[in-house]
Amino acid sequence: MTLSIIIPAYNEADRIVATLTQTLAYFEKQNLNTEIVVVSDGSSDSTEAVVKRFATSAHITLRALAYQPNRGKGYAVRYGMLRARGEQLMFMDADYSVEIPEIEKGLALLARGYDIAIASRTLAGSVIEAHQNLVREFSARTYTLIQRLYLGLRYKDTQCGFKLFRRPAARDLFARQKLDSVIFDPEILWLALRHGYRIAEFPVKWRHVGDSRIQYDNWRKSLFVFQELFRIRRLHSKNPE
Repeated sequence: MTLSIIIPAYNEADRIVATLTQTLAYFEKQNLNTEIVVVSDGSSDSTEAVVKRFATSAHITLRALAYQPNRGKGYAVRYGMLRARGEQLMFMDADYSVEIPEIEKGLALLARGYDIAIASRTLAGSVIEAHQNLVREFSARTYTLIQRLYLGLRYKDTQCGFKLFRRPAARDLFARQKLDSVIFDPEILWLALRHGYRIAEFPVKWRHVGDSRIQYDNWRKSLFVFQELFRIRRLHSKNPE
């Protein structure tokens, strides 16, 4: 297996159809042995059943993994990453906010020797086709600044859900991951820097998709994001690698 694509999904029976249709159509044209792993994170709808209806070809495998109850995006991505079989692994969002052909930029960086390639919406060459609302964009900028000061991460965009890994890096880092929430991305990147992995960023075309399954629409949910961020160093200081 050359490439594994992990897609965390929580009640995505509606949107996963278009995402898988376009993703499968793209890989039908590629000369890659590919598996697509959809991880149903405690879904209460028909996400798993919808995934199983899709047909694949000889060089593409489609798997649906599921568990109960809902555990969080970070848990779902880790669950898929540690069960994937590819030599190169990527996770992407179920809403298809980044189109699958953008993977070519990340694969090129892995081919150049990087261990991790992360998509960024803020690099020169990135295109934002549909923005988030002003409140969310302001919150994101504030979060990025605090994250930089606290974790020392110099990346302008750690939260874009489109990241690629060489297998050794993925197996090592996701086995160390402790957060189950959406804030697992900076944890993984902080661990990667701590353990000497080479990371590169690449620009992407991105669009905001409404009806997100991850909502931060009140101050309590927003506060939770920062509480999770400040747990990262504490969690790993208790159990140093």
